[in-house]
Amino acid sequence: MTDGDDRNATPPGLVLTTPAGTRFHFDPGALCLELLTTGGPGPYARYEVLHRPADLSAWLPRSRLRLPADAVRVSGPELAAARTLRDALWRLTAARAHGAPGHADDYEVLNRAAEHPPLVPRIAPDGAPAAPPPADGSQLASTLARDAIALLTGPYADRIRECGAHNCRLIFVDTSRPGRRRWCSMERCGNRHKVRALRARRESEGTPPVPGTPGGGAPADRPSESMG
Repeated sequence: MTDGDDRNATPPGLVLTTPAGTRFHFDPGALCLELLTTGGPGPYARYEVLHRPADLSAWLPRSRLRLPADAVRVSGPELAAARTLRDALWRLTAARAHGAPGHADDYEVLNRAAEHPPLVPRIAPDGAPAAPPPADGSQLASTLARDAIALLTGPYADRIRECGAHNCRLIFVDTSRPGRRRWCSMERCGNRHKVRALRARRESEGTPPVPGTPGGGAPADRPSESMG
């Protein structure tokens, strides 16, 4: 690869924004888990962003599919089905992260979505993903469901994690070699944990905080209940 070849310059994952306005990179390690950042069931309903079919289309360029927003036509019923799939996936992956099997009804949602033909993968002359032939929302849902089934039945099923921060519930699959990833992002929750640990250690040692260092001022990001 030459210096001018930047096809792989963009890492997989999403750039999320906290309620405090801080942006951070979050790679959940799987396409299906990226969908969870758009909202969810129960307490996650407050973060819902898929209000119209166009909202799901707008998610495509941000996802690791890297497809243009107009690559998939989404109808109202297909949007509702995608949200149902997402909510089932939230419950199943959260259960798996805590060592529970999940509910049969949610597995049935995944299986029904996967019955439809998926998006047809295509490649552009520059090696980047290309828009599929005219596709609809059921094909997108099938692609997501098949990705989820592959994750839940594959070698990384036991590596599905929930962020270790007390006020973050982002789900990711730990693809690191040692399998010790604890945080949704070191930029956000990992860094906040280090700052709090340093502050606590200094307080226990009776060491005054030094201005301009972690613990010597306001934390880098105000804790919040946001998924992102």
